[in-house]
Amino acid sequence: MMTRQVLLAFAMLTVTAVAAQNNERKLTVQELFGLVETGNVQLQAQKQGEVVASQGIEVAKRQRLPEINSSLSASYIGNVVLTDREFGDVHGYSSPHFGNSLAVEAQQVIYAGGAVDTGIRLAELNYAKSAAVTSSVREQQRFLALGIYLDLLTTDQRLKVYDENIRLTQALVDNIREKYRQGMVLLNDVTRYELQMEQLKLGREKISNQRTIQNYQLCQMLGLPTDKHITPDEQAADINPSELAVEVWQEECTTHSPQLQQSAIDIEMAKNHEKLMRSELLPKISIMAVDNFNGPITFELPPVDKNLNIWYLGVGLRYSFSALFKSNKKLHQARQATHLQELTHQSQKEQLDQQMQEAWVRYRQAHKELETQQKSVQLAAQNYEVMRERYLNQLALVTDMVDASNLKLNAEIDETQARIQIAFAYYRMKYISGTL
Repeated sequence: MMTRQVLLAFAMLTVTAVAAQNNERKLTVQELFGLVETGNVQLQAQKQGEVVASQGIEVAKRQRLPEINSSLSASYIGNVVLTDREFGDVHGYSSPHFGNSLAVEAQQVIYAGGAVDTGIRLAELNYAKSAAVTSSVREQQRFLALGIYLDLLTTDQRLKVYDENIRLTQALVDNIREKYRQGMVLLNDVTRYELQMEQLKLGREKISNQRTIQNYQLCQMLGLPTDKHITPDEQAADINPSELAVEVWQEECTTHSPQLQQSAIDIEMAKNHEKLMRSELLPKISIMAVDNFNGPITFELPPVDKNLNIWYLGVGLRYSFSALFKSNKKLHQARQATHLQELTHQSQKEQLDQQMQEAWVRYRQAHKELETQQKSVQLAAQNYEVMRERYLNQLALVTDMVDASNLKLNAEIDETQARIQIAFAYYRMKYISGTL
């Protein structure tokens, strides 16, 4: 009986362990970006917008095709009544009562002042802009996901620091309790360090709760089940690329930034709007073919109960004289809009240069901060060991031991934050340059 219970308990533990393992998802940075590509809702919506914009090109090209219209009708025709201008001398004529009409008209524009070609080019530019927006959304969502990912990595590292400090503190508490039983320390010393232990546990609980929030947000952003436990790659913080001058990074912005690509497309679209406004000042020429099949012939008196078919081919010329005093204002407005887009493009470039220069300085600063924090951790650890030995030999107060423990904890947390801050600063430069 006991053997069955042991086997059952072992099986339950095994199933629980397997379920927990299946619920865990280890991610590298590249895998993170892959999930953003396939699971991020905002990026998928923008991709669909890009598909819609691509179909707009085909719609615009169809404007080159001829326009063909037809109409067919059947009608009842009443008898004809004829009077003079004073509504006297009334005469009636019998009329065929069934009327039919069939008309077919085809028209092909052969010159529209460049309006059709410009419309197609605008559709192509709209698609190119949609693709640039997709790149921008991709970079944005990658950077947001990466920020949460690095926060998770920071949280995991901080939890490890807390666990180690809790372990050391527990060992010290056990030692103090033993000394208390031996009458070597006061109860107040035990109480103070037990209070320190409770503070450490509370701090760890807060960090653990923060991790739960971050994990939920990242799962939702990646399209994963929200109960999936994401474990970041610890090597994601090991960023040590070759040192590049700030001018090189700024040149990357000029070449790859989706924002600059969008504003450059906006300039070209504005110029094509100018062409569209100019086309309104030019004549429109088209060729046409028309066929009319009608019956009966009602313009004769009495009406003739026969069908009449008339067809013709021709060339049409249309010119709007009102465009001379209407479209010229539109053209002036379009030119001003082009100039505005050029200024906006230049302004965006300057802003990106400023953002990159700041990010580059922050990146170099992060390296200096890590060096300082590593030295602080080394000194804090040495101070802790010295204070621990002194306290165990009753050469230091418990308050000195608590201060040394807090100093060591804060130094280790700051070093973890500084290490990951380097990775964040590097990825921020790549995000600004559009190469993330």
